Amino acid sequence: MRRIHTLLAVQSVVATLVSINRLGKWTLGYVLPNEFLRWVDFHNMLTLPLISLVAFYLLKKTIEYDSPAREGRTHIALNLIFIVGLYLLGASYGDHEVTNYLHVRFCLDDPASALCRIVIFNDDEFSHWVFFTGFVMVNAAILFLQNLFPNRVHISTTDMMLLALNAFFLGAAVLANLGFEQIGLDLYVVAALAIISAFLLWRRGRQPMFIYYTIAYWLGLAGSLVAQVLR
Repeated sequence: MRRIHTLLAVQSVVATLVSINRLGKWTLGYVLPNEFLRWVDFHNMLTLPLISLVAFYLLKKTIEYDSPAREGRTHIALNLIFIVGLYLLGASYGDHEVTNYLHVRFCLDDPASALCRIVIFNDDEFSHWVFFTGFVMVNAAILFLQNLFPNRVHISTTDMMLLALNAFFLGAAVLANLGFEQIGLDLYVVAALAIISAFLLWRRGRQPMFIYYTIAYWLGLAGSLVAQVLR
């Protein structure tokens, strides 16, 4: 459980740094004199996602342990889903951060040109489709791996509190994404994962990832609903 808490804490720190990176004016400077990217785009595309995806992989390895299920087809399928999901997340970050930078810098005043229509579509549509596909695959794989490899360690009250604390940061990230912008595909993605995690929690009991995701996604959805109503 200590390793699980640590890896979830890494995700919480990354979520916080992503918000600071996006909101802070000190990240708007250019990485190189040729102005190919700003620091905010560079960190959102490379450093922060890389830390997050490494933590996801280590979390996956922590959940797994030696058992007959390890050599089964279900485990192989979940591994493939996880790997493909990681690739899609990486591809989405690369597409979104570059086109978002170009969109903001060159296309706000000329959205109708052929070049800007392509840039804006990649920024606002295609990169999001790829991201949410990868996001669902990675997080669903983690949930179903927990189902395949049930936790064998007693979950104490302290463990519950730490899971809830880390879930709060993920829920806050969901709120920041859904609560103050026009809701689109992201609502259905988060709702689907919230339902899956709650169903698994109900069927299989107190497993760390079921607890973490159920608290995070339902907290994020509830907060987003309130924020949307108050807008």
